[in-house]
Amino acid sequence: MTDSPITLHSANPARDAVKSLTPEGILLAPVWRRGAALFLDVLLVVLPISLLTNGRFYVILLDFEFIQTSLSVLLIHILLHFASFWLYFKYSAKSLGRSFGQRAMRVAIVHDDASLLTEQHWNKRAILKLRYIIPVLGIFIGFVDLFYAHFTKEKRTLLDKSNFSIAVLDWTLPAESRFQLR
Repeated sequence: MTDSPITLHSANPARDAVKSLTPEGILLAPVWRRGAALFLDVLLVVLPISLLTNGRFYVILLDFEFIQTSLSVLLIHILLHFASFWLYFKYSAKSLGRSFGQRAMRVAIVHDDASLLTEQHWNKRAILKLRYIIPVLGIFIGFVDLFYAHFTKEKRTLLDKSNFSIAVLDWTLPAESRFQLR
C-alpha cells in the first residue's frame, strides 16, 4: 500500500508550508498590522515636525513651483526629511527592539529562529526603510511591498528577505526573546 499513487494532503497546504518555515508556536504578523505600524511610525515623525513648522516643512517638499526657484532649500528639506526618519527607525529599534508603531500593533521583527535582531540589522533596516518615506512614490512602494508579502507563502516583504528576518506577533515569541522586547 505504500506504493499507492494517491497521496493525502492537509486541508490547507499553504498554511503547513508557512508553519514549517517558522519555529513552533510563532504566528506571523498579518500584513495589515505591518502597514498600520508603518503608518503610526510616519505619524509619530511627521506630526511633531509639522506642528513645529506650522505645516510648511512638508508643503515645500511637494511644491513644484518652489522646486524650480530654490533647489538648495529643497535639498536641505529632503536631507532633513530622510535624516529624521532614519534616526527614528534606527534609535527606536535599538532602544525598544522595534519601532513605536510596531510596539503599538504588537509586531516584532526577529530572525528566522525567533532570536532578536542585532544592532547591525537595525541600521540596515533603517536605511532600507527609507524607500517607504520617499514623498508620493514611497506610498506606492509600500503598497507593492505589502501586496508582495500578502501573496507569498512566507509573508515576508523584500525588506525582510534582505535582512533574513520575519515579522511575528510579539505574544507568540519564546520567553527568552519576548522578555528582551520593550
